[in-house]
Amino acid sequence: MSASTPATSDRDASKLKRDLERFVEDAEGADVALIYYSGHGIEAGGENYLVPIDADVSSLKDADQALVPISAVMDELKKTVPVTIILLDACRTNPFPSNAMVRRAPTASAEPIGAGGLEPVRGAKALGNAPAADASLGTVIGFAAEPGRPALDGAAGENSPYAAALLRHLVAMKGTEFGSVMRMVTEEVYLDTKAKQRPWVNETLRRLLYFGVAPPEPTGDDELITGERRQLLLAISDLPDPKRAQVELASLQEGVPLDALYGVLRALGTEKIPEDPTDLRKVLDAQAERLKKMMSERAALRTDDPEIKRLVASADKAIGQGAIATARKFLDDAVGRVEETNDTVDQAEELIKQKRIADAAIYAKRADASALVFEYKSAANDYAKAFSLAEKWDDKLRWNYKNQEAEALNSYGYATGDLDALQHAIEAYRAILNFIPNGEQNRDWAITRNNMAVVLQNIGERETEISHLEEAAQILRDSLAVFERVKDDLNWAAAQNNLGNVLLKIGERESDPKRLNEAVAAMRATLEKRPRDKIPLDWASSQNNLGLALYALSEREPGGEHLAQAEAAYRLALEEYARQKTPVEWAMVENNLGNTLVTLGIQLNDKARINEAVDAFRAALEVRTRDTFPVSWATSRLNLGNALSGVARFDTGTGTLEEAAAAYDDALTVFTRQRFPMDWASAQNNLGSIYQTLGQRTRDASRLEQPAAAFQAARQVYVRRKFPLDWAMSYYNLGNTLQLLGARPIRGNGG
Repeated sequence: MSASTPATSDRDASKLKRDLERFVEDAEGADVALIYYSGHGIEAGGENYLVPIDADVSSLKDADQALVPISAVMDELKKTVPVTIILLDACRTNPFPSNAMVRRAPTASAEPIGAGGLEPVRGAKALGNAPAADASLGTVIGFAAEPGRPALDGAAGENSPYAAALLRHLVAMKGTEFGSVMRMVTEEVYLDTKAKQRPWVNETLRRLLYFGVAPPEPTGDDELITGERRQLLLAISDLPDPKRAQVELASLQEGVPLDALYGVLRALGTEKIPEDPTDLRKVLDAQAERLKKMMSERAALRTDDPEIKRLVASADKAIGQGAIATARKFLDDAVGRVEETNDTVDQAEELIKQKRIADAAIYAKRADASALVFEYKSAANDYAKAFSLAEKWDDKLRWNYKNQEAEALNSYGYATGDLDALQHAIEAYRAILNFIPNGEQNRDWAITRNNMAVVLQNIGERETEISHLEEAAQILRDSLAVFERVKDDLNWAAAQNNLGNVLLKIGERESDPKRLNEAVAAMRATLEKRPRDKIPLDWASSQNNLGLALYALSEREPGGEHLAQAEAAYRLALEEYARQKTPVEWAMVENNLGNTLVTLGIQLNDKARINEAVDAFRAALEVRTRDTFPVSWATSRLNLGNALSGVARFDTGTGTLEEAAAAYDDALTVFTRQRFPMDWASAQNNLGSIYQTLGQRTRDASRLEQPAAAFQAARQVYVRRKFPLDWAMSYYNLGNTLQLLGARPIRGNGG
């Protein structure tokens, strides 16, 4: 049995208190008491107050009488009801003057009103603090927004986001634990307000809470959508804040629903969400672009079949709600309906044309849904089917479907390393080029070849030869000439950026710095077409890419100003990549800046720069945590070890060396030889150098035995034929260590 407050209109102080007193009386003997309050609320001196409609500034002089303190209502209910639930949709703007003071009683001290919303309720104590004799099973205090944050009222005449979420998900209480229901409500408000508001719950329940009776659930298609939606909300509640920030940024930049992007990640599966922030950004950008295309092409899907219309409409609704798997089911049914009617198309040519185009659109829509759940191979097959249906009827659709087939093949090949799929993507792009009349080298020709160059780069990065990278570079140069001729600055900048990336990959494999110089020039040219005032984040991304190219160039031309210029580029990027707005990108640039500062500090014998690098890595590690981004965390720990090793050059003690050794050891817990052989070998070699220095400074023989083992481990990867310089370095280090062990007496710990 439970008790709840009846719906009431606006109440003055006396009526509101009388309503609550009657409710406390009626609740006696109930299993659960539930109160929902919507209106003004304030916080002062640790107490939250409900504000009646007749409250004015004078009410604040005797707040316990003129307002309604929430803790008093809770205390009364806890005396007679095992479980008390209070839902406060009251995190509203302060109705009193900003400098007003509150007195609980006329003689009490004055307290200022909280600047934000409500705060955790006084009296809702942690479980460990509850007295043993307390018969209450606990309380649940639900706030419409986080402590100290205001909530949104919603559109005029409609429920607030919090009220709407409660109405939608309280029906799930039958058979679902109450805490899970409130998590659904929290994430529903978060999605509905586009990440502007998140409810908050303070609960001290000693048992799991279930309700046995619920209002009718949705039926039909809505039942399927709502079921997957609830699972999505629970999955979102477990996602770390840095990854939430990446999803929110992709949604904002690409103008696609936040719900749908989260649905995409859930379809991918928690264990398959990329650990690396850059890889996650690629996934989100690609799927956001696909969602944009799907939304823009809704009007193009025309069919006279009412069942297909219903299924497609339900699929669109499901995608908007983040129920991607359910959307795919609806489209499976739609394709089934298409296939049932294929043999009946025997009317006039115009009717056949309309039918084929409509059928192609169904296959293409299922392909879109397949790509959203990362089934790129299935998507490519469906795009190919759509192409075959529309090829003879519509030139624009023929182009679009073949292009989408090529993109899906590229995505599949990139994700799986399937070179055959990448080769088929190139063949698809070459087929598109044949659609251009008379082989004209126009804008469409340049865009298609630009896309082909991206595929060639993906192939080239997996090969030891650079022929495919060279081919990609030439294609991009040809595309640039066309984009410049037609004055398409946006695509010109994209092609120039791609060219810079290809040249960087080639230059990293060559001792001659020519290609790296060309990569730097390409990145600088890109910046000229990406103005900071119009596209600040793209500008910041190009500044970071410029820094990477300059840093790589500094290894080939160490005597120049490249490191200083790389540092300047990273610092400019950080002016737009703010930690609060883009934490993952901010941490990435901080890490890159740290590497540059370490190299500068060593070259200039400048301890201050190396200390600044240490600070940069530590800052990056505040975002790149092991739990959220293990590979990035290990990379920054490895880099931190390098920086601390540089600092130790200026010290005579062993503290900094010990800290560097700990950083390398941390990195080696992620960088295993099997998965990350180069990073593993680098960490082993650097760790050996630290142990060698520690052995020399402490004159401890055991310390000199440790680096010998580390250098031997590194040489398992640094084979002479493939990595002659790294092999020689480790061989030299090992020989030096063995010489130290045998050339002079070194006391052990017990000597």
